[in-house]
Amino acid sequence: SEQADEFSVLEAALNIYNQELAAARAQNERYIGELEHSKRELQEQLATIARQQLAIHELSSPIAEVWEDILLLPVIGALDSQRALEMTEKLLDRIKQSRSRCVIIDITGVEVVDTSTAASVLKMTRAARLLGAVCVLTGVRPEIARTMVQLNIEVEGIRTLRTLKDGLRACFDTLRQARDRRNKRRQKSASSGSEIGRAHV
Repeated sequence: SEQADEFSVLEAALNIYNQELAAARAQNERYIGELEHSKRELQEQLATIARQQLAIHELSSPIAEVWEDILLLPVIGALDSQRALEMTEKLLDRIKQSRSRCVIIDITGVEVVDTSTAASVLKMTRAARLLGAVCVLTGVRPEIARTMVQLNIEVEGIRTLRTLKDGLRACFDTLRQARDRRNKRRQKSASSGSEIGRAHV
């Protein structure tokens, strides 16, 4: 009958609709699965990038104990405020741990020294001196010296030398002088002690 035919058409249409809806749902679930997979991959990549950046930061500011009581901080590349802050914190921690008395900050790897770079280096040296370490600035090439003069950058209280070798020699001299002063004080206190002992006899 005509009514039965209409029901058949309607049923067929509903079946097609349900099939299309099921297909759309399946496709949507596949898209969601792919998005979740992509999200996980992206998170893993971001975590890898973060680890690599941390490793680069560690490598870009290595602090080495080149001799007993002597630390070396080579500055390589550009020195922005964030990197300078990180380097200063690492340097202070290392001075505290090792109780080093001399620090060589080598700027041979710095191509351009502007007021910001110079200010960062000076802050590093002042902070280190507050912990009792003597700072020596090495790697000051003629062009860098000229730039510092032109920019009126004061390095008062900091010994500046041209090569790392000169810096090491200066640190050895500083440590030897400190050792000699300690020995003289010991001898003086020992001799005054013996004089007091003789006076009591």
